[in-house]
Amino acid sequence: MKKTVLKFGSYGLILGAVIFGLALTFGDGLSYTTQEIIGYGSMVASLSFVYFGIKHYRDQVNGGKVTFGKALLIGVLISALVGIGVGIADYLYTTVINPDFSEEYLAKTLESYEALYSGKELETKKAELTTQMEDYGGSGFMAALMFFTVLVIGFIISLISGLILQRK
Repeated sequence: MKKTVLKFGSYGLILGAVIFGLALTFGDGLSYTTQEIIGYGSMVASLSFVYFGIKHYRDQVNGGKVTFGKALLIGVLISALVGIGVGIADYLYTTVINPDFSEEYLAKTLESYEALYSGKELETKKAELTTQMEDYGGSGFMAALMFFTVLVIGFIISLISGLILQRK
């Protein structure tokens, strides 16, 4: 199981880091909504190795059998490795490639708020977002958030893959 997790997890880690990093780096001209869709797409593409890892373990390592629990464990471990890759890409982007990302995101989001809100509500929303970005806008926090986001999506993909691929 360890070899399968390391093999397919490494594939996902590399793919996740590369695709997510490329999307962040070359997606500057795109809206944050479009970047978010591309980001989630890259996470799901990287997490496809969960399915293939479980299938490989079942068919090539374990004689055509895998329990739901074992499949789930393999999937979550592969997902954790993918999450590390995406987290590293996010951290490098926000510290090396674009260290002003938090400020740029805050400025663009505040600008969009002006079209949605007015008066006191606008000021309240601006203050909330500014405080939130000051509290949680650090590169380490954002990288950890990406890791856990990938882990949650990976858990769901692991559940589905485990249900599909289980054989007792």
